[in-house]
Amino acid sequence: MDEHYDHWAMLMENFLRSKEYWNLIDPGIPKHVTEAVLTEDEKKTMDELKLKDLKVKNYLFQAIDRVVLETILKKETSKEI
Repeated sequence: MDEHYDHWAMLMENFLRSKEYWNLIDPGIPKHVTEAVLTEDEKKTMDELKLKDLKVKNYLFQAIDRVVLETILKKETSKEI
């Protein structure tokens, strides 16, 4: 996949932008936020972002070769992938 990464990355970026999920990659879900200090609306927004991030991870997992996939399974967010 290394020799095709640029092509793959361009396709994935375009796909995720078309699904309006690119903001989960750039800038990503804020990690420095403590759940205890969030309002109910902020918690709901964070939960929605986490669900969308799971969808993005699913798209990425489907588009990544198994050999490469095994090296990224422990990544927690789509941005990390």
